[in-house]
Amino acid sequence: MARTANLLIGLLLSCLAIAPAHAEGPFDRWAAVVVAGDFRAHSGGSTEAFDNARRDVSQSLTALGFPAPAQFSTRPKRYPSQGVASSDPKSIQAGLASAAEASPAGCFVYITSHGAPEGVVMGDKVLRPQRLAAMVDGACPGRPSIVVVSACFSGVFVPALERDDRMILTAARPDRTSFGCGESDRYPYFDDCFLAEIGKARDFVALGRAVQACVARKEVDTGMTPPSEPQMWIGPELRPLLPLYTFAKARKPAPTPAASSPPAGN
Repeated sequence: MARTANLLIGLLLSCLAIAPAHAEGPFDRWAAVVVAGDFRAHSGGSTEAFDNARRDVSQSLTALGFPAPAQFSTRPKRYPSQGVASSDPKSIQAGLASAAEASPAGCFVYITSHGAPEGVVMGDKVLRPQRLAAMVDGACPGRPSIVVVSACFSGVFVPALERDDRMILTAARPDRTSFGCGESDRYPYFDDCFLAEIGKARDFVALGRAVQACVARKEVDTGMTPPSEPQMWIGPELRPLLPLYTFAKARKPAPTPAASSPPAGN
């Protein structure tokens, strides 16, 4: 209870603080990291789906008042104007630590890639749940954190990441694939739904539920089975506070996703 009270007091002080140009929004001092972990389509060809999601999720977070997210890609030289670093675990860990030091109120991590029962693909490596949990624990101790993993089998990350002050959202159950990483797909299904719903939702709890419903509809509409069943877990200390982190202070509209092409599993 004492820790929850401290988190609540910190949030209220953040919301009441006045900056020279504007009142602080709830995410002004949150660190954000957005990662595209692969560029290969399910067929083995090349796809922009993961990097499109990385770019547009970052823009959507900025629209909500987050400081500019640190972005990572397996092909950073392809995006010279976007300030993108290489998607390897050491670089991501360092980027998260640096962002969290500069923005100490909370942490947001978004990863989109292929997945396996062992973890999420990160270039030529696999980022395992325990490694990601150690990254977030090390960079963001004692502060609210939200971790989103968009990949096949990404539910495997939930047990390792569970903390009282954390929210976890994944694209699939531990034993299910997700969809939408074909060569011509604009985004994977989950990322498409995240981007479509973030401009409508009130907060991250509502967003998580809306994304789950959106993915289910897309899979039915396109005949993709078995359903991926995105997972959402919220720690008991963070649950009563998340409604206070409202999206109402968004400074500009989030980008509108384009329609996706025929899907492939990721």
